Amino acid sequence: MWNPLAGDANEDIHENLETLRPRARDLYMGGALANGAIKRMRTNIVGTGMRLKPAFDSVFLKLTEGQASKLRGQIEREFKLWAESKNCDAMGLHDLYELQQLAFISQMMSGDVFALLPLLPRDHAVYDLRIRLLEADRCSTPYDVAPSMKDRISHGVEVDADGMVVAYHFSDKHPGSGFMGTDVTQKWRRVEAIGKKSGRRNVLHLMEAERPEQRRGVPILAPVIESLKQLERYTDAELMAAVISGMFTVFIETENTAGADAFGLAAAPVDNPYGEPLPDSVGNDLQLGNGAVQFLEPGEKANIANPGRPNPAFDPFITAILRQIGSALEVPYELLVMHFTSSYSASRGALLEAWKMFRMRRAWLASDFLQPIYEEWFAEAVIKGRIDAPGLFDDPLIFQAYTKAEWHGPSQGQLDPVKEVNAAVTRIQNNLSTAERETAELTGGDWEQNVQRRAYEQKRLRELGITEGEGGEQTNGQDNDDEDDTDMERKESEQQHS
Repeated sequence: MWNPLAGDANEDIHENLETLRPRARDLYMGGALANGAIKRMRTNIVGTGMRLKPAFDSVFLKLTEGQASKLRGQIEREFKLWAESKNCDAMGLHDLYELQQLAFISQMMSGDVFALLPLLPRDHAVYDLRIRLLEADRCSTPYDVAPSMKDRISHGVEVDADGMVVAYHFSDKHPGSGFMGTDVTQKWRRVEAIGKKSGRRNVLHLMEAERPEQRRGVPILAPVIESLKQLERYTDAELMAAVISGMFTVFIETENTAGADAFGLAAAPVDNPYGEPLPDSVGNDLQLGNGAVQFLEPGEKANIANPGRPNPAFDPFITAILRQIGSALEVPYELLVMHFTSSYSASRGALLEAWKMFRMRRAWLASDFLQPIYEEWFAEAVIKGRIDAPGLFDDPLIFQAYTKAEWHGPSQGQLDPVKEVNAAVTRIQNNLSTAERETAELTGGDWEQNVQRRAYEQKRLRELGITEGEGGEQTNGQDNDDEDDTDMERKESEQQHS
């Protein structure tokens, strides 16, 4: 019988989160495959951190080329000052790029994660904006919520009459913490999603919605939790069987007379009225050992156990299950297990499919996490007078024009670098892409910085009397008689044939 109930998002998803989250976290912390799958996505999507590239609309803002270049440099320097410092973290432990990794892993593992954006002045810190990440469990419905609000608050997320999220309710303690101290009572704080007076974002909620009216996210491992756990148990069983098969195992068969000790072993000594064995005195244990030899009595015979390990069907079965798991996680089998044995075309096809998902999640992370943070930082930088952006707060369109940005993550990598570079050059020459975008995609570098550095390198080579050939080879500009003679002979031969 298969008769699932048709419930809403609250019944089908939210009511099961208290079970799904601990299981997903346990698999991540103790399971090699689940841990590797999430970290593989983290490394390819976030890597060392997605970097800011200001993309303000200089045409709409009526900026000259010089003004645009000055503003771009100003933004990049000031943002690095804040983002590369641990002062951007409310806890003072991570910089912005490490916070990206932490937020992404937490969202994958728990289904969602929350980022508060308080303004907390600190000594020796230029900016007051801080990022405080909160685990999904901290957002929950208070015990003492008014009856009239029970329909408005679901698992800590409050909506208005139109269904718009207006506030979040956060507990002062993690519900699973065993270190609450003597005061075990929980207290909740209501935080508005957007400040009514300031209009600034107070809370960023990172989640992947799969159903309308869904307010909380689901761990990415949810569809494969059962498969992963059973696969882990099966692997442990096979591993133990392989260990046992490596031992010299002998079972003794003997005819016991009535009243004899089981297996011919001496009984454990006892010294109490309950007949329980003394500690560390359990008689002669039956144990397996590496190369153990048992001496047999006359009339006894030995049967050597043969568990038949390693199991020849183990690898094909595991591979079949892993392909299903990879399909659910949108990670090809080759990338899931980091095992590339197929042809170039097959491996490239697997990577391209994976990168469709990587780019989608990268765009989501940039839109829901990095861009709102950047906008809040930009506003503070202008208010403090560290960035010159006239009219920023006069019109939302002007604010959007100033704060447009691109976020570039780690490059895809190449199976065949020559083919990848040639393809990038062709796209640039046919105006299908830009040198700046291709540089970011191929190497994760900065085209502007590369050009400036290359100009210096070429200037330095000329100063040293070294010239670069068309193919990039370098010569010292001195005559080479042998090469000149060879060239002349080749030219004379060509003239004679013509």
